[in-house]
Amino acid sequence: MATDASELSTIETNVPARLDRLPWARWHWMVLVGLGTVWILDGLEVTIVGSLGGRLTESDSGLGLTTSQVGLAASIYVAGAVLGSLFFGWLTDRLGRKRLFMVTLGVYLLATVLTAFAHTPWWFFACRFFTGAGIGGEYAAINSAIDELIPARVRGTVDLIVNGSYWLGAAAGAALTVVLLNTNIFPANVGWRLAFGLGALLGVCILFVRRNVPESPRWLFIHGQEDDANHIVDDIEQQVRRDSGEDLDDVSEDAVLTIEQRGSTSFTEVARTMLRDYRSRSLLGLALFIGQAFLYNAVFFTQALVLTTFLGVDSASVGWYIVPLAIGNFLGPLILGRLFDVVGRKTMITLSYVASGVLLIGTGALFQAGSLSATTLTICWSVVFFFASAGASAAYLTVSEVFPMETRAMAIALFYALGTGIGGIIGPVLFGKLISTEDTGPVAFGYYLGAGLMIAAGLVELWIGVDAEQRSLEDIAAPLSAQDDSAAHEGSASAARPSAASSGRRLPGATTGRSMWSPSPFRTSRAATDMYGDREVASLVEALADRELNRQALADAVGARRWGPGRFGTALARAERSGQVVHRGRLYARASQSAQREGGTGQPRSTA
Repeated sequence: MATDASELSTIETNVPARLDRLPWARWHWMVLVGLGTVWILDGLEVTIVGSLGGRLTESDSGLGLTTSQVGLAASIYVAGAVLGSLFFGWLTDRLGRKRLFMVTLGVYLLATVLTAFAHTPWWFFACRFFTGAGIGGEYAAINSAIDELIPARVRGTVDLIVNGSYWLGAAAGAALTVVLLNTNIFPANVGWRLAFGLGALLGVCILFVRRNVPESPRWLFIHGQEDDANHIVDDIEQQVRRDSGEDLDDVSEDAVLTIEQRGSTSFTEVARTMLRDYRSRSLLGLALFIGQAFLYNAVFFTQALVLTTFLGVDSASVGWYIVPLAIGNFLGPLILGRLFDVVGRKTMITLSYVASGVLLIGTGALFQAGSLSATTLTICWSVVFFFASAGASAAYLTVSEVFPMETRAMAIALFYALGTGIGGIIGPVLFGKLISTEDTGPVAFGYYLGAGLMIAAGLVELWIGVDAEQRSLEDIAAPLSAQDDSAAHEGSASAARPSAASSGRRLPGATTGRSMWSPSPFRTSRAATDMYGDREVASLVEALADRELNRQALADAVGARRWGPGRFGTALARAERSGQVVHRGRLYARASQSAQREGGTGQPRSTA
């Protein structure tokens, strides 16, 4: 509910610090299931249509689309997602995260059900537009809510896994189409309709879980509802204490923010923030989104057509080739995700984008030379998108992190709209026309173009990327409403709020008159530091003080499930590299104990 302007005031709050210091608990898993699983729906949608491309062009499908119309339907879906992200992103910043992530899921469900009843191209196109609008709105609402509820130390890992879960939906969609497109089981004009119905059924299940996810406390305290924000955080802390059985760390007095509450943020202020105060971060977000949007939308919306047109794959069997490709896409964020929190954002994003671009050039060359079969092309794609998927997921993470709280949802929506509008609408139409030539040369050119955009985006990240790993959102970009900092902008030497000097202290995120192209108030080439790593390594060493344990027993002894996804493996590897912990076979021990048993040499035992 909107807050009356007369109720707004200047407050002090420690809500962000209270959320960031929480140990990982079942409550966080509930947030991920309720919010993150929506990407499974998106993956299901895109892959179903991509896998159905060949079937929808057949006369007995009930639609009889042309090859160009399949590409057009993909572009209409993306256009709906672009406009939906802008509209619902604007509402998300004004009305709150929870209202919008309920509304957008409802829009998706209704449009998906109606798609199953399409009998004419125009009906199919209209339903695809509104399905895209619902999914586009989800991007802004969901990424905002997740980043504002998840502790800073695992935000990168969690965000990549959440966005990477898209590919679980893709794999499920591909597997479903293998059955649903089998005309021995379902008629040609029925199977593809059931595919959309199953997507809607999954959405209903997610809707019930999502009802338990609270509004973002960060959004509440800025919009005049600080009592509700504190009540929600009190409840979260109570659930976490009950789950962990431990007391929570105290919050430092330095973590208090002074906020001038506001009812809404105007488009003018959003534009000024992004184009003047954070212009290099805006360039960064645009580059990352254009590269990944072109690559993914161009390839995945037309993948079935490439396999059926050039490699003789039957339309009913296309799903078998998409499943391994989707698995490779999911494994990228899953395996590499934790490195974005430990090694750092700049290094990993650059590596992901450039590596995928270089590998795609090689794939295009082999495809043009006629050296690839359907199986080997799928293997090549899987390797390319193992890296590309991690980079694409990090693009959403980046634009969610590097702009102030008041503009977060709109920033996600804007960059999704611009990047997807440029790369996602042009890509499928372009590839559809390239494939219709039935010549491998033009299609290979499309691959080279996508590779060039990915490499260029990686170089932009290397140039002006932001070191956001393990830092509070308010540290990366201070809220526009913050009163203790006049220059929370990357390139502005002055601002309308009171000066930092007059406040007596400097809020994290303040700049000191650096160049307008400086992406961060701190050095962006610094080595990533793991604030929580020393504590976690010390816990491992202490647990092994007088005993040897296997991996699972050690994890249980230190309560690693509360550290967050990927943290235990990272800490254990670090403890081994530093020589504090060694292992032989399945057991781990302190290095000093091992040395004593080896005769006091002080050298770790072999781990062979």
